[in-house]
Amino acid sequence: MRHPQGSTTPDEPLVVRLRELKDGTGLSLAALAARTPYSKSAWHRYLTGTKRPPRSAVEALSRLAGADPAAVLALWEAAGERPAPHPPKEKERPRSRWLPLSALALLGTAAAVATAVTVSGRQGTPAPAAQTLLTVPRCHARSCQGELPDTSVCSRDAQTWSTVTDSGYDVRLRYSPACGTAWSEIGMRSPLAREVSVRAGQDVLSASYPADDTAGRTSPMLAVRSPRGVEACAEAGGKLACTGLDVEPAGER
Repeated sequence: MRHPQGSTTPDEPLVVRLRELKDGTGLSLAALAARTPYSKSAWHRYLTGTKRPPRSAVEALSRLAGADPAAVLALWEAAGERPAPHPPKEKERPRSRWLPLSALALLGTAAAVATAVTVSGRQGTPAPAAQTLLTVPRCHARSCQGELPDTSVCSRDAQTWSTVTDSGYDVRLRYSPACGTAWSEIGMRSPLAREVSVRAGQDVLSASYPADDTAGRTSPMLAVRSPRGVEACAEAGGKLACTGLDVEPAGER
């Protein structure tokens, strides 16, 4: 892929190296998108220098090309130390790496539920309102975007649509009909740092967890009408596994 003539970018050494790696893989942009959590248009921006790639994209391309990620990451880190001369022409949807603000409201709701359950226990009667809060999803469709499935109760009716097994972990594409959302879930067999992502078209959301985080296992949720056309990926221990897209639902529900 040739760099646009007359354009300059502070990431030029990095961009040149990324294009070399891409050419070395022999993969098209569409093939890159199919093997990584990043869309075809995102790879186009990374490889033309119009958008600085995230660290995980550099690592993924290096591994696909059979190159040492450390050397390429040194260029990536050096590029991040130089200010860009022009603001980016296009904003890419930020990848979620933190708990959404709406989760703060959830904490308050959870406290109210705990109070209701305590009072009910003292009186010896059930608390229907508290039970409802614990089972009814707290969002739907776009209002769930970026939320974690457990905190929004969307995992309550989740279905497993596709599964891929790696040597150290399983990756599952999960879908909630009640919430109208899909997400990626990883099952670990050993403690490893991991990044879990879900993609539908150009929408990509991901979450990173350190090795000592035994609870973190899902990506944020994407609002989708159907799990078909959605891809779930996870990267751990230097390996990337993806599942989903146009697959039939798995036997597990």
